[in-house]
Amino acid sequence: MDSQYQPDRATLRFYPEAAVGGFPHVDGEIEFYLRIGALVGPESRVLDLGAGRGQWAVEPAPAVRKQVRHLKGRVAEVVGSDVDPAVLTNPALDRAVVTELGAALPFEDASFDLIVADYVLEHVAPEDVDAFVADVVRLLKPGGWFAARTPNKWGLIGLGARAVPNRWHTRVLRRLQPARKEVDVFPTRYAMNTRKDLRRLFAGHDLYVYGHEAVPTYFEQHRLAWHVASLFGRLTPRRLDSTLLVFVQTRREN
Repeated sequence: MDSQYQPDRATLRFYPEAAVGGFPHVDGEIEFYLRIGALVGPESRVLDLGAGRGQWAVEPAPAVRKQVRHLKGRVAEVVGSDVDPAVLTNPALDRAVVTELGAALPFEDASFDLIVADYVLEHVAPEDVDAFVADVVRLLKPGGWFAARTPNKWGLIGLGARAVPNRWHTRVLRRLQPARKEVDVFPTRYAMNTRKDLRRLFAGHDLYVYGHEAVPTYFEQHRLAWHVASLFGRLTPRRLDSTLLVFVQTRREN
């Protein structure tokens, strides 16, 4: 385990197995990136949409989480794109590009074997959704994969986020997650965050989507909220899991 990282007390209280290796058995990040790792190889080109500054690569975290998430050096190239110029400092990328909000991505057709969007879909504006999906499909090679992790519109996180106006998100998250930087808080839209939305948007391609109820990190500083979120996650039906893991394989012809 990373010598600088120790699970917090709330995590150890609810998931005592985190003392072994530093992560609970419901770690959503490990679940998501293990599957991504199974889809790529040394010749793969990967695009990380909304890559940001890559804080996960430098801030304390379980060593195994960094290992499964860090694709640089395991694939031919990892390209990152983001509207925030901070992406240029992301240490997990081979190359970074700053893009304009809502603009087409500046890459040639069929450039990538896999495109990953980790907590990005919930920020896509309704008027940009169709263009976003068309761009993703355009950039993938035939048989390539799109992998996304995003809140379920009908899960606890989605319901809570939609109940709070965007102008108050920074204030609310500052209370829930004091360590979270203001630059990492973005407006939420939830225009493509249900199974029904995803089936419509990726019609004609092979869609695999399932729910995942991970550690309620949004409430890590508040014991009562953590209790409520954990209980909610255990009692609600799987279709109401807080997170959706989305995998799409393109069927386009050459």
